[in-house]
Amino acid sequence: MSLNVCNDQLLMLLLPPERIVSITWLSRSEGDPDLLSIAQSLPINHGSAEEVLAARPDLVLAGRFTTAATRALLKRAGVAMIEVDAASDWEGIRRITREVAAHLGQAQRGEQLIAAMDADLAALAQERPFPPVRAMGWSGAAEDVPSGDTLFDTILQAAGGINVAAAYSWRGYDVEQVLRLEPEVLMRGSAYSGKPALRDVTAMHPVLRQRYAGRTLTYPEGVYGCGTPSAARWARELSRSLRDVRAGASQ
Repeated sequence: MSLNVCNDQLLMLLLPPERIVSITWLSRSEGDPDLLSIAQSLPINHGSAEEVLAARPDLVLAGRFTTAATRALLKRAGVAMIEVDAASDWEGIRRITREVAAHLGQAQRGEQLIAAMDADLAALAQERPFPPVRAMGWSGAAEDVPSGDTLFDTILQAAGGINVAAAYSWRGYDVEQVLRLEPEVLMRGSAYSGKPALRDVTAMHPVLRQRYAGRTLTYPEGVYGCGTPSAARWARELSRSLRDVRAGASQ
């Protein structure tokens, strides 16, 4: 049973659905779009201790910085639980995947996922554009700008991009600041629910629509924020998109 959207993704990658007691409700609106059909078929939870105790799972996967009250209660109740770190780089993903796979008795499956990730990373070394594409993740919210030392930055670099926001420490980004950084490509985070959000109004500012017509990419925030082996596959997709944007700009 998982109490964290990132652990949801690992659980669905490592185990068949019949061995998963439940995942978080967030995985039906966020996370890896490739896992959406599986997520929709599984029971969901909202991270409460009552749900865990009623479900009686053999093992609970929790995040280190989420559902703190639930984790404390489960520890007092003696429920088997592991607290999984967040990962912001490829080595962290390897470590976490092996850790969770070992607890689930799925070490071989874990190594298969890591091998596929490493194959994607090796292919990326030959595919990514040169010179790197200057890009920025900005979805219209002032504080919603991935900087350096994030999984977003790791994926972008692997795909052949440079995160122009990585070197700055502004507390908030508005349209003028985005334009000042002059990224070649704007990357807009989006959950796969497709629900409208207030930040979309800012992100669709007429100046940005005009300047970045054909140079705006959408990425799944749940994938770019969760350290799973699938991140390398998404990095390859991003690399192709970056090459396409640059090719279109040169025509």
